[in-house]
Amino acid sequence: MISGGDLVAEFLLKQNILQLFTLCGGHISPILVASKARGIRIIDTRHEADAVFAADATARLTGKVGVVAVTAGPGITNSVTALQNAMLAQSPVVLLGGAAPTLLKGRGALQDIDQLSLMRPNVKWAGAVRKRKEIIPKLTTAFEKAMEGTPGPVFLELPVDILYPEELVRNWYDQAKTKGKSISQKLTNWYISRHVKGIYSGTIPPIKTINQTKPESGSFNITKLQKLVARSQKPVLLIGSGAITQPDNITDLAEAVATLGIPTYLSGMARGLLGANHSLHFRHRRKTALKSADLVILCGVVCDFRLDYGNHLGRATYVGINRDRTDLYKNRKPDLAIHSDPLAVICEWSRNHSKSPDWSNWKVELRDNEEAREKEIQAQAQVISKQGINPLQLFRQLDKELSDHAIIVADGGDFVGTASYTLAPRKPLSWLDPGSFGTLGVGGGFALGAKTVNPDAEVFIIYGDGSSAYSLMEMDAFMRHKMPVIAIIGNDACWNQIARDQVEMLKDDCGTTLAHSDYEHVAKAFGAAGSRVETMQEFVDALKAARKANANGQSFVINAILAPSDFRKGSLSM
Repeated sequence: MISGGDLVAEFLLKQNILQLFTLCGGHISPILVASKARGIRIIDTRHEADAVFAADATARLTGKVGVVAVTAGPGITNSVTALQNAMLAQSPVVLLGGAAPTLLKGRGALQDIDQLSLMRPNVKWAGAVRKRKEIIPKLTTAFEKAMEGTPGPVFLELPVDILYPEELVRNWYDQAKTKGKSISQKLTNWYISRHVKGIYSGTIPPIKTINQTKPESGSFNITKLQKLVARSQKPVLLIGSGAITQPDNITDLAEAVATLGIPTYLSGMARGLLGANHSLHFRHRRKTALKSADLVILCGVVCDFRLDYGNHLGRATYVGINRDRTDLYKNRKPDLAIHSDPLAVICEWSRNHSKSPDWSNWKVELRDNEEAREKEIQAQAQVISKQGINPLQLFRQLDKELSDHAIIVADGGDFVGTASYTLAPRKPLSWLDPGSFGTLGVGGGFALGAKTVNPDAEVFIIYGDGSSAYSLMEMDAFMRHKMPVIAIIGNDACWNQIARDQVEMLKDDCGTTLAHSDYEHVAKAFGAAGSRVETMQEFVDALKAARKANANGQSFVINAILAPSDFRKGSLSM
């Protein structure tokens, strides 16, 4: 008779799930073995959080559910941060979690905790299987919940005795029976037999294919929006990650934005939507632009701390377009609220677009601000230090070197913040960052996910030296699974984004100091390569060596010793 592990694998296969991320554990072994037998790629990591991050990345880049399986207890608790990150990023992830045998729940079994109570606040939906016949219906619910409405992570608990072959499980329970003849012993044996029979009773329902790609766009009317735009003299379009939930239609979104002709700022996963040098795309002095605008349209963007809770919008008329009703109204009520998928709205709007007003003066004003800021950055980038590499100079050089098929994974604070000002992603879906949760540690998992779905892409992980320690051990996974990446660590021996303000305000650097550690040796320990660089010429040479190593299937770590910089002074967010 088919085991629970086989049923899970059959279901995943039916949904065209091509890879399963995991960190192995005895509770979930049947899922892994059965999935591999059916051609599903098993990609194991060195930490459960990285497995969830990897599944999250595949979901963002494909628009389909990312699936991860972890063992019970610590495997589940290690996943919570990554799940909450996916929750806030509106990323559809299904976490399959092992659990203690159904008969031993709450009795002190190995790694047995109340997993559902832990998970419910961190996911859209949490459920548990208690009988084999429930596996397919509960998996169906999990996938549907992950995709419907606002996408997000879900959790399904699968006890160990539901997953293993029936004959083996019956043998386990038979061994638990007593040989005595007292009434209590007979009742115990009867109860065990009854419980086992219940686990395997009932008919297993057929597996259906679930639509994972196209979100519900809902009903919307763009007439009011068109009238507001027609009257506007200084409109601004701000597009964020919430508009990038349909990767298959991302080209349509880019073309629609170009048709509308509105000055556009991009954030989060939307970076790269218009390529590197589009005339409508503005990158600098966004706050100034928003305060000067008379119309601000937020597409998949929330009025949270990144927009000073809506205060950056000044007195402009505010249009909000968001799939999530809570995010749509957060902190500032839109003058026009459109509760729908932003991509669908923008594309429909462009199809009904005739002619844009003359915003040439407004665009000149924004471009002047853009060029002035670029001159400031250029001047700061030219400062040479004997204490290490100017991070602005490093990124300006890297930007010149980026290929059209590069994907950038951002994992850090100060160093990554500098990268966001200076690196221009070349195409849509080529920038991955954690999102509003500000989670450090996404680098290794996100890069694994990116290489899984885009094996020919050149993947760069931009690490701060602090954040690198969370997932640098995944160099092991990159090598074992033949997914070469290039990791660039900005090594200033400090948690600089925190230290800069902490020292000024509190006069103490406690807890923020690190060392100029030789992080490249971690890569070498796993068969990857790396080098420590302290000058720009050494960085250029290391980048060439990294690309050569990647071509030979070898990951590479560039440990870049940075000079002190106050480029992002005052960047502490609350």
